[in-house]
Formats: sequence, structure tokens, C-alpha cells
Amino acid sequence: MAYKVFLLFIVLHTGILGMAQVQNAIDSIEGIMGGQKDSALCSSYNELTWLYRSINRDKAFNYGQKAIALGRQTGYKKGIAQAWNDLGILYADKQDFDSAIYAYEQAKTLREVLKDSKGLAAVHLKMGIVHQKAGRYADALEQGLKALNLYDSIGDNFGSATASQNVGIVNQNMGNVDAALQYHLRSIALREKIQDRSGLSASYLAVGNIYYSKKQVDSAKSYFEASLSLAETVHNNEVISTASHNLAAVYNDLKDFAKGLSYIEAAYDIRLKTGDTKPIVSSLNIWGSLLTGLKQYQAAENKLKDALTLADTLQSCLPEKPRIYESLEALYEATGDYKKANEMGKLQLKYRDSIYTADMNLRFSELETKYETSKKEQQIQEQQFALTKKNYWLFGISGFVLLSSLLAWSGYRRFKLKKEKQLAEEVMHQQDLATRAILQAEEDERKRIAAELHDGVGQMMSAARMNLNAFETEIAQLDESGKNRFSKIIDLVDESCKEVRAVSHQMMPNALLKRGLANAVRDFVEKLDTRILKVDLYSEGLSERIDSNMETVLYRVIQECVNNVIKHSGASHLDLSLIKDTAGVSITIEDNGKGFDTNNKANFEGIGLKNITSRITYLKGIIEFDSAPGKGTLVAIHVPFG
Repeated sequence: MAYKVFLLFIVLHTGILGMAQVQNAIDSIEGIMGGQKDSALCSSYNELTWLYRSINRDKAFNYGQKAIALGRQTGYKKGIAQAWNDLGILYADKQDFDSAIYAYEQAKTLREVLKDSKGLAAVHLKMGIVHQKAGRYADALEQGLKALNLYDSIGDNFGSATASQNVGIVNQNMGNVDAALQYHLRSIALREKIQDRSGLSASYLAVGNIYYSKKQVDSAKSYFEASLSLAETVHNNEVISTASHNLAAVYNDLKDFAKGLSYIEAAYDIRLKTGDTKPIVSSLNIWGSLLTGLKQYQAAENKLKDALTLADTLQSCLPEKPRIYESLEALYEATGDYKKANEMGKLQLKYRDSIYTADMNLRFSELETKYETSKKEQQIQEQQFALTKKNYWLFGISGFVLLSSLLAWSGYRRFKLKKEKQLAEEVMHQQDLATRAILQAEEDERKRIAAELHDGVGQMMSAARMNLNAFETEIAQLDESGKNRFSKIIDLVDESCKEVRAVSHQMMPNALLKRGLANAVRDFVEKLDTRILKVDLYSEGLSERIDSNMETVLYRVIQECVNNVIKHSGASHLDLSLIKDTAGVSITIEDNGKGFDTNNKANFEGIGLKNITSRITYLKGIIEFDSAPGKGTLVAIHVPFG
């Protein structure tokens, strides 16, 4: 039995034995199953589920189901949990991510019952990996942080290193590059401590990815080469394929297309054998770009179209599509087909805008806060346990010592209250930082889009108008119908220019930047169609500027409130009041619309009202809604100074 366990460890954890050794292990286990029963037989089913994974998935699934059935019959919860865990891995291999998560959830429930912290941490880790592969980054981050917290609590350096690396990868996927780098460096330190060469190759790869995302190509190249060299010594094919793929991307950037081609071919061969669709799509895209650089245009187009076709088969490949369209745009520009290049550019923007949602950064900040809070709570619990143990010992001593213990208990209570207060303050601080980061990111994105509309699209529209004007001398030779058509084209371009400017100014109004809140709001309401909504605006005390951050937040709140009135209330008249005094800024927004039931919590579940409330909370202000069906709505806001 000891030999079988040793052989199984080698098969599962080194990956250097061939199919013959795997089959020998299977034959050995199946040969002794006839004399086994109950938990021993269930464990053999679990071992066969894992061993058959690499050679016959149908048999692997069959043994997994047998392990679950026998475990339920005999009450062997550990065997059932392991079976669900292995089935989750099998489903993940098939890229059936929802079934994989279901299996892991069953394993998680049993690990919790068994109080198996290490097994529970492993389940959270695997769930995070599945969510990450499926493109569900916020869920992936949540599971990864839970795994990291558990591994840290039990002192499992290997698990902590792996979880740190995965959390770093998800942070990078979400655009939090600096946080990702910190997690990866923590992973490297732990792996060096336990001399985990295979894990180090993956961590080097992850750090290379971060430097690559920061456009530090030379640093990225060094880490990718170190990762590839180390992965080859431990035969880690997954890291070998990814490091080769990334080096191909680096050489594509360095215009050394021929050298990049050798790396991408090696990466593609490995990925094709594993059948993992998303990496295959990514490699085809890089391959197409390299062929474009080598001016092998037809071959490049074939690779990129293959990538696009394959990406359409799997939802998790959605992030790859804008990159493929970007490569196709470059290809068609190189061949002089500017019409197709323009089409690819539009598709690239369409898919890029659809990938990330506004609440992703919010969920990220919340999860980071939960993780930090959890660690602080754990520290307080450990301190509480130590003090409580000491107090119990003191209670058994003489009267003088009893008095000392009472004093110690009093000190402990003060210490606990102090720690709880510090924890509450830290949570509030983290939430404030998270909200500030989200609002700043939103305003930065508005500024970026407004600038691109104004400086990019607006300039192109103006250029188009100038080019059309150049044809006016030739229009005189046309008949009246032709002149009318040309005039309509000119009018359409003019109207488009106005619309671009209007959208740009609405996203980042000049009046807000130059003349303050009251003028910006006045400009905003004056642009509204009075046939739809008549607005009476009153402002007082805002002749002097207030804090620019407060101005921006209040402007967005007013904008959202007015837009809600237009879209939902059916009102014809709105009174808007802005008053600044020594205490702060007060705002009232009252309409004569259809109103709503403020006692119904469902009415406050919409994104618009949540955004309004969160922004006012961020400013430490208060907001009240006074409304009833058929009686209009009054929104009252007060934001204090300081």
C-alpha cells in the first residue's frame, strides 16, 4: 500500500511518468478493489477518477459518480468531497465552467462541515481559477482572496504562494496593475522560501506580464525568458506555452517577426494538444500579427479569421475579439484596404466597450476591503483568545490575584473597544478610499471620452466639412436636385458636429471647469427642451468657487436627478434650487410628475438612485426623498463643508 501511495504521488504531482506508468497505477488499484469496501473502496474510486482524467474522461466521470454514491451510502463525507472536487476539475477541463462551479460548491459545503480548512482553501482557489478562465473577474477575485486568507491562517506557504499569484493575475485582468505586482512579488518570495521551481516559473511569467502591460518590454522579456528556462527544466508545459506565446508578442513589438514566429509556433503546438480554446485563439491572433509583419498577408488573414471563428464558439473568448479586430485592422491598413480597416476598427471599439462594466471596479474595491477587514478581525480574535486564556488562569488565584485579574479584564475590555474602534475606522477609511477611487476613475474616463470626441471625432467631422466645402465651386454645374442633395449632406455634417460637441460638453462641461457649479447647471438646464420639461433654477451664494471635487460630484448628482425626471416621472415642470451658506450646500429638486412609493425598497434598487445615494454619502452629506404616487417628487440634499 505504501508503494501504491508513493507511485500515485509521483503520477499526480510531477507529471514525468508516461501513459504506461499511469496505466500500471490504474491496474494496481483496480486489482485490489475486489477486497475493499466502504471508505477504502470510495478512496480507490477517487484515485481512479483522477488517474483516468488524462486517458479516458468518460471512465473518470463514471468513477467519480461511483465515489459519490458509495460515500453517501456509507456516510463517508471526506470521500464525497474529494469526488466533487475531482469532478469539478474534469468539468473545467471540458470548459464547462458552470458545471465545474456547481461541483466545487458541493465540495465546499462538505469541507465546511468537516472543518477542513486546507481542503476548503483549495476549493476556493479552484473556483477562482474557473471564474478567471470564464472572464468573471470579480467572482474570481472574491474566491482567490478567500483562499489566500485561509492559507495564511493555517501557515500553508505553498497554498499562500499559489493564491497570491492567482489574485495577482485577476487584479491584472481588472487593470489593477500595481496591486497585481505586489501579490506576484509576495508569491515569488514564498516560492523561493520553499524552493518551488515550478511555481517560480509561473510567478516569473506573471511579473513579466505586468511589465509588458506597463510597456516595459525589456523587463518583460527578461522575466519571460527566465520563466521559460525554469519551466523547461521542470517540464511545465502550461508555463512553457504561455512564456513562448508572450515572447512571441514581445518580438512582434520589437519588429523581430521571424524570431517571434518560432516562439508562437511552439506555443500553439502545446496549446493545440490541451484543447484549451481561449489560449489557442490568443496564439492565432499573435501568429497573424507576426505574419502581417513578415508581409505574408494571405496567411495572416487566414490565421486571424481562424481565431475569430474559434472565439465565437466560447463566451470566455470575448476579451480576445477586440484584439483580433485590432490585428485585422493593421493587416488591412498594410494591404491598403482602408474600407475593411475602418470596419475592423469599429468592431474593435464595439467589443472593447462591451467587456467591462461600471460596477467591476466597485466590486473589486469592496472585496479588497473585505479581505483587509477579515485579516484585522482575525488578529483581534487571536489577541482576544490569548487574553481570555490568561484571565481564566488568574481567576483561580487568591484574593489579591483575583483583584489583579479584574483589573486585567478591565484593561482587556478597554483594549478590545479600542481595537474595535480602530477596525471600524479602518473599514470606513477603506470604503472612503474605494469610493474616491471609483468616482475619480469615472470622471477620468468621462474626461478621456470627452477629449477623444472633441479632439478626435470632432476634428475629423470638421475636416470632412472643409473637404465638402472644396466641392462648392463644382456644385454650380449640377442641376437643382444635385445642389439640394449636396446641401443636405452639408447640413447633416454640421448637425453631426454639433451633436459631437454637445455630447462632449455634457460629459465634461466647460462651464463646470471654468465658471463653477451654478453656471454649469444653468448651461445644462438651458439645453433641455422646454416643450418636454420647463425648469426654474434658483441659485444663491455660489458666486465663489467651492472644492472642485465637490462641484463635480454635485453636478453629476443633479444631472442624474434631472435625467430621472425626464425618463421616469412624466413631469412637465421642475424647480431646482442651489444654495450655499457657511454650513454647506443645500439642493432641492422638485417635480410635478407621477411620483413613486418611497416605502417600497424595490424602487431604490436601480443603478441611478444607488449612484446618487453613494455620491452624496461619499461627500458625508444627507439625501431625502419625499414622494407618493400622483403627488410628484422632492429630492432634498445637504452637503456640509469640512
